[in-house]
Amino acid sequence: MTSSSAPVVVHPPGNDGGRRVQVDGEVLGVAYGVADLVEFLRRAGLEDAEQAVAADGGFIEWRGEGPGEWIA
Repeated sequence: MTSSSAPVVVHPPGNDGGRRVQVDGEVLGVAYGVADLVEFLRRAGLEDAEQAVAADGGFIEWRGEGPGEWIA
């Protein structure tokens, strides 16, 4: 269980620009852009992943930087 109230946590960009993505405490991988994040969420079972990312509404906790920052 994560310390976040959001089910999805996107960590700050690493040195390579990628951001670790966690869903319900499980690391799904490293995203290098919004398209990667959408794909991780789709694979995790979220059917409208693209819409969920666009709308957000507290569903995603962006740590360190917001959704527009992918390079450290």
